[in-house]
Amino acid sequence: MKLDDSIAAVVTGGASGLGAATARALAARGVKVAIFDLQREKGEAVAAEIGGLFCEVNVTSDDSVDAGFARARGAHGQERILVNCAGTGNAVKTASRSKEDGTIRHFPLEAFNWVIQINLVGTFRCIAKSAAGMLTLDPLEEGERGAIVNTASVAAEDGQIGQAAYSASKGGVVGMTLPIARDLMGEGIRVNTILPGIFDTPLLAAAPPNVKEALAASVPFPKRLGRPEEYAKLALCMIETGYFNGEDVRLDGGIRMAPR
Repeated sequence: MKLDDSIAAVVTGGASGLGAATARALAARGVKVAIFDLQREKGEAVAAEIGGLFCEVNVTSDDSVDAGFARARGAHGQERILVNCAGTGNAVKTASRSKEDGTIRHFPLEAFNWVIQINLVGTFRCIAKSAAGMLTLDPLEEGERGAIVNTASVAAEDGQIGQAAYSASKGGVVGMTLPIARDLMGEGIRVNTILPGIFDTPLLAAAPPNVKEALAASVPFPKRLGRPEEYAKLALCMIETGYFNGEDVRLDGGIRMAPR
């Protein structure tokens, strides 16, 4: 897909981190970008910077996602690009014993479901609604109508202690990538997923310097945290390369996560 000002894109989670970097990279190529996020102040700032549009969207709500797409399409037209970066996580053992008093607890199911609803169901919700819109478009060269990029995590394959919900949600994103690509292949819509490793995003912003240094040292090469711009480069490669379809690609400096 050729990126220029005739193309519209939606980036979920585009107010910060990987999503913001991708929104900036798309806008730098002339693409009209709409940012879906709950962080209004940050999202509006990024949108103003790139000449895009901010839409306050909760990916767990049909009504909110529908309203976001309606607003984005009203301003920019039907999107040909969807990049799903909205996500969250938590860390709770499946079952554990308190060191203080021996009390036994298990992972609260509402906390498990919360992560699944945002990371997995929210991603699918946006894919399904965006793909339905893409079907209304005339095809481009080689019959292409659109391109979708999802965000999973290396935790989909080597989840750590306490990451049952997060790993399940990201593993679900990996697992649905090929079936969705097959669902949409007859309509010229490609679907790929990136599995980032340890990236320097707002999720790590509060970590002490020594923790960041230890994380960076654990990466085989290069021994540093991933940069959001590197995620954006891979996302754009997936979007622009017509033969890139149905793939799940790790972007992690070669790391394989230890149990903790």
